[in-house]
Amino acid sequence: MKNTDQISALRWKKIPVLDNGFVCLVDVMGDDSAIVQAARVSYGEGTKKPSDDRTLLRYLLRHQHTTPFEMAELKLLVRVPMDCWRQWIRHRTASVNEYSTRYSIAIDATYNTNPAEWRTQNQDNRQGSCGFLEEEIGKTLTEEEREFHTKARNLYDNRIAGGVAREQARKDLPLSTYTEAYWKVDLHNLLRFLYLRMDSSAQFEISQYATAIGEQIVQPLFPYCWEAFLDYQRCAIRLSRLEQEVIARLAQTGNIPATREQFLTQQDQSWQSLDRCREREECYEKLKKLRIVQTEIS
Repeated sequence: MKNTDQISALRWKKIPVLDNGFVCLVDVMGDDSAIVQAARVSYGEGTKKPSDDRTLLRYLLRHQHTTPFEMAELKLLVRVPMDCWRQWIRHRTASVNEYSTRYSIAIDATYNTNPAEWRTQNQDNRQGSCGFLEEEIGKTLTEEEREFHTKARNLYDNRIAGGVAREQARKDLPLSTYTEAYWKVDLHNLLRFLYLRMDSSAQFEISQYATAIGEQIVQPLFPYCWEAFLDYQRCAIRLSRLEQEVIARLAQTGNIPATREQFLTQQDQSWQSLDRCREREECYEKLKKLRIVQTEIS
């Protein structure tokens, strides 16, 4: 299944992300067939049809038999803002070698926010954003940001020129400064990264990197795996025991699609006394997607 020409075309191709970032493929080991071969350790290559390979890959991912996916690896070079990299590096199941500002001059590039891109704090999710500030306010924020970036870089450059050690001169650089790193990860853990970071709840900036990696690198190199990933993880809906019981109770009433009030009547008992309940709201959003409850008209 491996397309040698496609790998050659992708290798070292810098795929732009944000304003000054990128991701690119350095190397890849394995393809869809390597995963299949690992799952069929008793079979030789070519003993099954491609259609059988696709069926097996889908079975493996559907039932979370993930070990064979660890037999494929990708090595990427990424340029990413440091605050975004802080989230990225939390995925510890990878080998990493990052650009060092102890040895080298810091990359002279920062992530800049356009006036229309300043987001407001999500009041229901403390770690997320929701909506945007007015563009006129954004213009002021963007101008202040540019001034700060310029001053911070000048301060750093002056320290370097004055003989200050690089490891100390860097300490006041903003987190918007870009860094670069080699990131080598097996396909199983990469798909986990993509599942979390392509999600709508992920921070916008890191989701742009995840989308670029998934759609422009993983998809062409592992087409069967990517298809199964979309079907069983990325675009799937997981239902907890409590959520299944809510659906069963709504079905018994015959009120499908149900109203918000009917949903609240059939909600889990542990949610009823709570004014704010994220679990309840997550359940409600899932049931809207399944058209089990009605979509509210604003």
